[in-house]
Amino acid sequence: MKRINNSVFVLPLLIGIIHINAQEKKTITLDEAVQLGIQNSKNLKIDAAKIEEATADLLEAKNRQLPEFKISGSYMYLPIEPTIDIKLPGVSTAGGPKVHQVLYGSANLSVPIYSGGRIKYGIQSAKYLVEASKLSTENDKVAIAYNVAEAYNNLFKANQSIKVLEENLSASQKRDETFLKMENNGIIARNDRLKANLQTSNIELQLLEAKNNYNIANINMDLLLGLPENTEIEVDQNYIEEGDEAKPVDFYVNEAKDNRKDLQALAQQRKAAELGTKSAKAENYPSLAFTGGYVAADIPKFLTIYNAVNVGVGVQYNLSNLWKKNSSLQKSQAVEKQLEATNELLDDTIKLQVNKEYQNTDYSKKRITVFEKSAEQANENYRITKNKFDNGLATMTELLDADAAQISANVGVINAKADAALAYRKLLQTTGTLTIK
Repeated sequence: MKRINNSVFVLPLLIGIIHINAQEKKTITLDEAVQLGIQNSKNLKIDAAKIEEATADLLEAKNRQLPEFKISGSYMYLPIEPTIDIKLPGVSTAGGPKVHQVLYGSANLSVPIYSGGRIKYGIQSAKYLVEASKLSTENDKVAIAYNVAEAYNNLFKANQSIKVLEENLSASQKRDETFLKMENNGIIARNDRLKANLQTSNIELQLLEAKNNYNIANINMDLLLGLPENTEIEVDQNYIEEGDEAKPVDFYVNEAKDNRKDLQALAQQRKAAELGTKSAKAENYPSLAFTGGYVAADIPKFLTIYNAVNVGVGVQYNLSNLWKKNSSLQKSQAVEKQLEATNELLDDTIKLQVNKEYQNTDYSKKRITVFEKSAEQANENYRITKNKFDNGLATMTELLDADAAQISANVGVINAKADAALAYRKLLQTTGTLTIK
C-alpha cells in the first residue's frame, strides 16, 4: 500500500489559512465611516481644486491694484550705414561719424489711481466667489455624509438578513432531519417531507442572494471609504436607534433656509454678479494712473542719452465706448437674472424636498410599528401552526407557509428600523443640518 504524502493535506490547509488572514475585518461606526468617506472623496478633491482656482482669481484681482514696473532694453546692429541728416541751424552732418550700432533701455512705472471702480469691484467679486466655492464644498460634504450612511445602511440590512436566514436555515435543516425520521417511521408521507426539503432549499437560495448582496455592499463601502477591497466591514447596529421626536414641517423648512449651503453659495454668486454689473458699467469711465520712467540710449561716436527721467499722470479712455454698446454689461445683467431665477427655483426645490423627506420619515416610523405587529402575529401563528401540526391538525403546507411568513416578518422589522434611521438622516441632509463629527 502506498504511503500518502502529508503535503497533500497541509497545502490546502495553508491556502485556507492565508485566505482567512487576507480577509481583514474592521468594525466601523457610522460616524467613523462618514469621516473616512469625506477624507477619501474624489469629489471633494475636485472641490478643493476649484477653491484653489477661485483663490488664484482673487489674487489676480488684487494684483491689479499694485504698481506696474517694466524694464526693457535692446541692442541693434546696423550692417548698412544709415543716412543721417540733422536739421539744426549751424550743424552739419558732413564728415560725421559712421553709425553701426545702437543701444537703448527704458524703465516705466505705472501706479493706478482711478479706474472707475473696476479694480475694487473685481476684488470684492472674487472674494464672494471664493466663499461660494467653499460653501459648495460644505454642501457636497453633507451629500457625501448621506451617501455613506445609505451605503452603511445597505450593508447593515444585508448582514442582518444573512443572520436571520442562517438561523432559519439551521432550524429548517433540523426540521428536515426530524421529518425524515417521521417518514421512516411511517408518520408522514414522503411528499410532505419533500415539501419541507423544498422549503429548506428556498431558504438556502435566499441566503445565497443575501450573501451576494452583502459582498457587493461591502465592496461599495470599501471604495467609498478608501479601504482595501478585501476589508470586511462590520457595522455597529446601534445607529438604527437614531432619531428625535418629529417637529412640525415648518420647523424643518426654516432650518433649510438658514442652513442649506447650496442656498448660501448661490447668495454669494449673486453678490458677485451684482459687482460684475457695476464693474461692467465702470468700463464707460476713464482710468487714471501715476506714471514715471527712465530712458537711456547710446549710439557710439554719435549720441549718448542718460538721466532722462520723466514723471506725470496718464489718462486712458476708450472713445469707442461712445458708439459701441456695452456687451459686458448686458452679459452681467443676464447672469444676474439667471441667478435670481435659479434662487427662486432652489427655494421651491428645497420646500419640496423637505416636505417629501418629512413625509418619508413619518412613514418610515409608522412602518416599524406595523412590521413589529406583523412579526408578533407571524411568530405566534407559527407557534400555533407548529402545535397543530404536531397534533395532526395542520398540514405540512400550512406549517411551511407559517414559517416563510415568520422569516419575512422578522427581516421586515430589521429593515424597517434601518430605513427609518436612514430616512431621518435624509431629512437632516435636506435641511443642511446633518452633522459631520
